[in-house]
Amino acid sequence: MAMTGAVDLGGIKERAEAQRAQAQRAQAQRAQAQPDGAQPVPGTPPPAAPPAAPGASVIDVTEETFESEVLDRSMQQLVVVDLWAEWCGPCKQLSPVLERLAAESGGRWVLAKVDVDASPRIAQAFRVQSIPMVVAIVQGQPVTAFNGVRSEAEITSWIDEIFAQVGNALPAAPAGAAPEPEQSDPRMIAAEEKLNDGDFDGALAAYRAVAEAEPENVEAASAARNLEFILRAQAHDPAIVETASPRDVDAQLAAADVLLLSQQPEAAFDRIIDVVRVTNGDERTRARTRLLELFELFDPAEDFVVAARRKLASALY
Repeated sequence: MAMTGAVDLGGIKERAEAQRAQAQRAQAQRAQAQPDGAQPVPGTPPPAAPPAAPGASVIDVTEETFESEVLDRSMQQLVVVDLWAEWCGPCKQLSPVLERLAAESGGRWVLAKVDVDASPRIAQAFRVQSIPMVVAIVQGQPVTAFNGVRSEAEITSWIDEIFAQVGNALPAAPAGAAPEPEQSDPRMIAAEEKLNDGDFDGALAAYRAVAEAEPENVEAASAARNLEFILRAQAHDPAIVETASPRDVDAQLAAADVLLLSQQPEAAFDRIIDVVRVTNGDERTRARTRLLELFELFDPAEDFVVAARRKLASALY
């Protein structure tokens, strides 16, 4: 799946540069203010951790080290980013396979592990909808990605396909060289044109077609999810928020759509969680499924998403 231009990593780089500059200023101020042998002033930030050794096959990456460990390194070496979390069961299946393959690659590529809970801005930059998510970075740009658990053979084939496209050598671009123009996906352009022309059903069908043809196409899947939600929510009578019966599952799901469309995610999620609490069987499953679908419209690190997931777990168990 081509991802060039689909995500913006510049914000992470700028944040890392700002934090590094701040740490350097603080360190210089402490050096001036303290005599030799003095203890650090309590509350002052420690200097940023140094980059991992060039020969390391697996690297833990944070927002502060993202620029050096991922963007800069990818100018010379393929970097595979593993977006994971401690609570994610599938991540614990996939990560050891990736780590072993990276170690066995002999430096051909490096694995950069990102805890999405500890580094939410990186997850947001990659528009993470679900984890595990694995992204290949070449020359500072994401070029392909996949979600979910893959077998060792599938991952090996995926890596080989990347090298077949970009070559085994990844030299840094010559100084002052103009970047090559990005190649836009004509299918995505056609879908966007339909959207701009007001053909919402046609745009939705176009985005769905791309997502079905390329299950790993995060941009198309995200566009389809968002447009599908908007069309469904706009079809509801806003009065449903006040008139929905607590045990009327369809009405409560419609009310949640209306609330979410009006930028009230906490209230929308609470509506569905209340339905989960008072129902069982197929109705409870339907409510839970809808809530999980709505979660996918947001960055998983958003506070209101994290809080709603906890509430859902409590309601279920």
